[in-house]
Amino acid sequence: MYCREKPTRLHLVRHAEVDEAYHEVFGGQIDMELSSLGHEQAKRLAKFLGGRTFDHIYISPMVRVRQTAEPLLDALGREAQVIDDLREVDFGVWTGHKWHEIQEKFGVDAEDWLLHLENGDVAEAESMDGYQSRIRGSLERMMGEGAEQDVLVLCHGGVIRMLLSLLLDEPFSKMDRFEVDFASLTVIEHRSSRTEIKLHNFSPWLWLGDDGGI
Repeated sequence: MYCREKPTRLHLVRHAEVDEAYHEVFGGQIDMELSSLGHEQAKRLAKFLGGRTFDHIYISPMVRVRQTAEPLLDALGREAQVIDDLREVDFGVWTGHKWHEIQEKFGVDAEDWLLHLENGDVAEAESMDGYQSRIRGSLERMMGEGAEQDVLVLCHGGVIRMLLSLLLDEPFSKMDRFEVDFASLTVIEHRSSRTEIKLHNFSPWLWLGDDGGI
């Protein structure tokens, strides 16, 4: 009898909203904290995911991810494995600049940031080969340890786009078609023969009331 291969299911969560001082800023590896809304988003995310079962949980080491993960881990009664290589990409000289400043200061359109990173156009930024390599290593570890299981990953918008790039076997610059909002959830099912996006950029905190109901 034919038995369909069980998928490895990746639940990818971007950290919640960051402090207002960093809104529309290329934060990258600045270790910023969450805003008051971000902490509320994290609590509602915990209500949405707290009743679910995950075989493995991985997080970036950065403060904004740890603060997002804290109420969820408390709800699950679990600890997460920290993977240093899940930290956000280094934006080099763009770091700390707002989106609208990039054209004036560096002569390029910030809306095309994925393409500029891919082409090596951003001075002192992390190389695309290096960025891809460390995220690939993280993905291989998570897929290996969590094969045919449910895996929760809390990380960053750029990291989620790189994970999608690797899983879908498409250029990083093409991932601009995928919006990745604060405290959003994307679910990927991976089998040896194919990868499917089952849910993308769902924001539980927009739909949950204070009592946890929709």
